[in-house]
Amino acid sequence: MLEKIYTIPVNEAFDACRDDPDKGCPFCRLHRKLENDEIDIILGASMMEPDIRIQTNELGFCGRHFDMMLERNNRLGLALILESHLALVREGCEPGGILDSRTAGIADRLEKLGKTCYVCSRIERSFGKMVENAVYLYETEDEFRKKTAQMPYFCLPHYAAFLLSAKAHMNKKRLPEFRRTLAETVNRYFDELRGDVSHFCKKFDYRYEDEPWGNSKDAVERAVRFISGDRRTKEK
Repeated sequence: MLEKIYTIPVNEAFDACRDDPDKGCPFCRLHRKLENDEIDIILGASMMEPDIRIQTNELGFCGRHFDMMLERNNRLGLALILESHLALVREGCEPGGILDSRTAGIADRLEKLGKTCYVCSRIERSFGKMVENAVYLYETEDEFRKKTAQMPYFCLPHYAAFLLSAKAHMNKKRLPEFRRTLAETVNRYFDELRGDVSHFCKKFDYRYEDEPWGNSKDAVERAVRFISGDRRTKEK
């Protein structure tokens, strides 16, 4: 079931990226907002709620989200979360527990423990709904279709997510036009980026040292963000 409450942040992200191309992929912007909101919530009053503490104790956090919590400088809040999480993990060290080296399958269980994250699990559902809402807006609103065509680019992971969500939820009559719109946007940026990266490489050849840098000075950083998504934790 579509949760239309997500249409507001989707529109805001697309508007921001249309108005300022330096903001890049709108879905990266949405994902970053979800991350920051979840970190603020878990370090706030939510950390003392018993049902949430049970989940954070069991799931823990990935390294990225531990780092983001450290950046907030709320050491006491993080320490309280870690206190009960460490206690639960330590219980697994007892005979027959998850960390008991005599127990069969310990490596598999440890591997699973290292792959769970409370924040990631929260973001995954909300972000999926946001992508689905973007599909809904494209299908139902002419203004949003125009905005989509005006995006600076979609990073490759979110380009794929947008396409897959449209395949699952969009009217098949609208789908070919949607795919063309996205492909034109992505291919245009792809070609510009390739040119900028090539020019960046040339600038290290003495024969081109007097040529202007053009848009190539940050080409390496932009290429990484295009290929893997913008992983910066703060807005530009």
